[in-house]
Amino acid sequence: MKLTIVPSVINGIVTAPASKSAMQRACAMALLHKGETLLHNAGTSNDDLAALSIVRSFGATTTALPGHKMMISSSGYPLPVADGTIDCGESGLSIRMFTPVAALLDSSVQITGSGSLLSRPMDFFETVLPQLGVSIQSNNGRLPLAIKGPLQPAEITVDGSLSSQFLTGLLLAFAKSATAPVRINVLNLKSRPYIDLTLQVMKIFGYNIVNHQYESFDILPANMQEESQVNFTVEGDWSGAAFLLVAGAIAGNITVRGLDVFSVQADKAILQALMMAKANISITEAEIVVQPKSLQPFHFNATDCPDLFPPLVALAAYCEGSSVIEGVSRLSHKESDRGISLQEEFGKMGVIIKLQDDLMIIEGGSGLHAAAVYSHHDHRIAMATAVAALKATGQTEISGAEAINKSYPDFYKHLETLGAIISTDQP
Repeated sequence: MKLTIVPSVINGIVTAPASKSAMQRACAMALLHKGETLLHNAGTSNDDLAALSIVRSFGATTTALPGHKMMISSSGYPLPVADGTIDCGESGLSIRMFTPVAALLDSSVQITGSGSLLSRPMDFFETVLPQLGVSIQSNNGRLPLAIKGPLQPAEITVDGSLSSQFLTGLLLAFAKSATAPVRINVLNLKSRPYIDLTLQVMKIFGYNIVNHQYESFDILPANMQEESQVNFTVEGDWSGAAFLLVAGAIAGNITVRGLDVFSVQADKAILQALMMAKANISITEAEIVVQPKSLQPFHFNATDCPDLFPPLVALAAYCEGSSVIEGVSRLSHKESDRGISLQEEFGKMGVIIKLQDDLMIIEGGSGLHAAAVYSHHDHRIAMATAVAALKATGQTEISGAEAINKSYPDFYKHLETLGAIISTDQP
């Protein structure tokens, strides 16, 4: 799909989308929980739908209810035999979270995906799972995976430098299957706030994990409770909202609601970045108001929140000077090689971006011009260029604009509600 955005002044109120990070974790916990789980504010992104599909593959049922609710009913652990294949779509979190869950089975399971997920490294599982009694075969460290358990929880040391999502999967599998306390030791853990989110969701479902300064985690045996219902509210998504907040800072007066200002989500750090850029921002528990003003260059460390790179680049493009973002090494295994993608697409709009070791340097303040850009099938590249286009000097055309469906399918609609002038050309 091609989408054209005309420079626009935006104004109004918008509610943040549901967090796919929280939604997918809740789906995994609901699968392992015996009974019903009622999800409030359930997400509808492609990644959310992938998690729900996986849950059904394991034998659980999902029922959409009025008012953005979803009921998941499961027989809990031990899981019934899956249908033999788990399709994770393009969801990196799902593949990393549900693979250890699938390894709890004593039958063979094939795990696959599509799009960019097929090129993401899965060497972690080939290193770790055999140490836990699980046989595994891969396609030279890539999908598809063929695994056979059952996983046997045991003290283990894992590398957390590539992604915290692998650790999330192990925590879920250990918590449900451990019959005695067991420890996971972690080296060089990145994106610690995402582990905070995992532990927060697990606590709601009754699990007890002891975090020793992110260097080790003690998993205590779960209490095998009688069948029960869990109510879980999916909080608003700071990752998606970051684009809205940046849009307000450069192109109009907007109010964003539905966000928890006390959230442990990593991308809440967008507030810190906006304040560093001297944005005109007002924050309360109920809403966040952002208005445009002259923006100053900033230096921000995004190592623990790499998904903020795209909205931060859009912000930096309108700052008067050179901004620096740390953490480029976290970008190579996203939906695209995100550092290169940002450099290429913003370069087409006249923004000079330099990649220097682990730093990204953005030369802002000289204005953005009309261009034909490409999403690289990366939802965050599509949203970043769309936000930047709101104040460019001419019409911006985005190819592959449908990539937003992975995380924020209502993004363009929300921009239009705020007054953005957008037209689409369906193939």
